[in-house]
Amino acid sequence: MKRFNRIAAMMNYLLEHPRTQVNLEYFVKKYDVSKATASDDLNVVDSTFQEEGLGKLRRVIGPSGGIQYIPELSAEKSLEYVESLCSNLSDPTRILPGGYLYMTDILGDPFCVRKIGQIIASVFADKQIDVVMTVETKGIPIAYAVASFLNVPVIIVRRDPKVTEGSSVSINYVSGSSRKIQTMVMTKRSLRENMRVCIVDDFMKAGGTINGMISLVEEFEAETAAIAVLAEADDEEEDRVIENYTSLIKISNVDIRHKKINVQPGNFLTDKKLSLE
Repeated sequence: MKRFNRIAAMMNYLLEHPRTQVNLEYFVKKYDVSKATASDDLNVVDSTFQEEGLGKLRRVIGPSGGIQYIPELSAEKSLEYVESLCSNLSDPTRILPGGYLYMTDILGDPFCVRKIGQIIASVFADKQIDVVMTVETKGIPIAYAVASFLNVPVIIVRRDPKVTEGSSVSINYVSGSSRKIQTMVMTKRSLRENMRVCIVDDFMKAGGTINGMISLVEEFEAETAAIAVLAEADDEEEDRVIENYTSLIKISNVDIRHKKINVQPGNFLTDKKLSLE
């Protein structure tokens, strides 16, 4: 295999196996090259990933060491896509009763969802995360997109118990926006003690639903390592029941009567890993 073909094949393999530790010997045997040649090829792959703003290779030293591809979309590419998303969502015809925004078409577009997942995963690229959690139903596609880049499983919290999922743990929580008591359920097999969880949702007003998921995580004696939402309602900040979260989009000044809305990038760029400086 010629070198440029070999490098393209290596890039493809690493893109399909994010955050998976691969021993250098794997590439040596697969392409029948020396360790020095394989290492040089991977240096080219690493520099290409970084130049294109797609991430980096992390090298693990030691007998069981190797390399990992860490997907990490650059701040410039992330902001460019989020701004285009804001422009799309600024259409006043998207305003729904209750100050919500119609986003079903966004969440049904595989390209959009994958890009959203890539940006969220980039924010948490250097965090240790064992599982992504979301509540049914609209947060599910985002959760799977994030998990695909973090290379971890997905847990779906239900509103009602499912007989096919076995015994479960349920909690009651107060919805931040409606102030109503609601219930969420999660199977006992979902989490183990001390696992680090990334909570993902599509839309956050006061944060009651996310707060409920945090309580579920605590029931399993696990840890909430990160929280991310596609969109947050900026007008609800005074009543917000959570903090230390990442949002891609911030929605404010929703005027249902006059069909006006302000959509701008969220706080994801404030993370040091996605700094434009």
